[in-house]
Amino acid sequence: MLDCLEKTYGGWRGIWRGLGLCMVFPSCVPWYDIHFHDKKILLLEAGPKKVLEKLPETYSNRVSSISPGSATLLSSFGAWDHICNMRYKAFRRMQVWDACSEALVVFDKDNLDDMGYVVENDVIMHALTQQLEAVSDRVTVLYQSKAVGYTWPGPFSMTDSSPWVHITLGDGSTLQTKLLIGADGHNSRVRQAAGIQNISWDYDQSAVVATLHLSEVTENNVAWQRFLPSGPIALLPLSDTLSSLVWSTSHEHAAELVSMDEEHFVDAINSAFWSDANHTDFIDSASTMLHYAVAFLKPTKASARQLPPSVARVDAKSRVLFPLGLGHAAEYVRPRLALIGDAAHRVHPLAGQGVNMGFGDISSLVHHLRTAAFDGKDLGSMSHLTGYETDRQRHNTALLAAIDLLKRLYSTSATPLVLLRTWGLQATNAVSPLKEQIMAFASK
Repeated sequence: MLDCLEKTYGGWRGIWRGLGLCMVFPSCVPWYDIHFHDKKILLLEAGPKKVLEKLPETYSNRVSSISPGSATLLSSFGAWDHICNMRYKAFRRMQVWDACSEALVVFDKDNLDDMGYVVENDVIMHALTQQLEAVSDRVTVLYQSKAVGYTWPGPFSMTDSSPWVHITLGDGSTLQTKLLIGADGHNSRVRQAAGIQNISWDYDQSAVVATLHLSEVTENNVAWQRFLPSGPIALLPLSDTLSSLVWSTSHEHAAELVSMDEEHFVDAINSAFWSDANHTDFIDSASTMLHYAVAFLKPTKASARQLPPSVARVDAKSRVLFPLGLGHAAEYVRPRLALIGDAAHRVHPLAGQGVNMGFGDISSLVHHLRTAAFDGKDLGSMSHLTGYETDRQRHNTALLAAIDLLKRLYSTSATPLVLLRTWGLQATNAVSPLKEQIMAFASK
């Protein structure tokens, strides 16, 4: 279950931490159904119970972009209804463009279906907490509980042939489970204790986040992202007058953005979205030539370019920064163990997929556990845990590689690479089936 979702771009980097999901017999907490009626479920939460007594007027700067697939998952156990009764903002269009050229790609749907939803993490946590309370007779939650040691059966320990994982808590008490689900973030202690290798590196960037007030009231249903040579800047809609910012840039520039006065900070944001200072005549000419060639060969109606909104001011104290990196566990499962969320993967926020990757892990794991329970199998057995690992590694590895490639391709102003990505954006925007495939992949 989620312990904490930290701010990401458009769903960006969902950080799953706290102690993670320890389950005395498994299932992912609210996904209780007939297949798990005889299973005991325990959730260890490192932090205190958080109760949202009243929705504050001020929006939190920690938000996530929820894909339609993730919304469906949340709806399947009632959490989405709570979110709808609080607040969220749907977006129906995404516009992505390059600061070094006129190239852009627009993602939208003719039927104006929602492409995603921007939700404050406090709202998500409140909805999930309410659902946990609704199944309190079947799910036990231990708040402010931290595991300090694990004893593994089978291959993990040659001296213990029992089917139980033993967990020692900070207060000295012990628990045992036939399946431990680690959801404790990119510095996962569960992963480390199991000896699972994690491939990771830090990027040369930090992300600055803030809550912004727009200059004018608009429908504000577009997610905006512009690739600057120093990193992408993005705006996500929160309301008709508010948007959430994530600006990935160098560590030095990020620190400067957080410390500068409000007027200069707002000017920097507007300049980042509107300035053509990085354009060159050569790139603009090459972009124009390809544009005319595509229009001649494929004279179809293209999505019109929209101008991004201008920013008037920023909420006081909403500016913070966090470092960015990539990580991927070599294994998602071991006997009696499964990793989900950032315990298994960490991603750059530029594609807005971090939290949705985590929800996808949950959906897949529950599917395989449900099948195993229906067949009367041991839920901690590798026979079905490997099915979960295969499903998610195929999806997550491809996505991680693509996002890392985009980050590197757009972190330069070298003319050959700018020309390559300019033509790539233009070609993507011109080929509707390709855009539809990208949208379908991102909506899961």
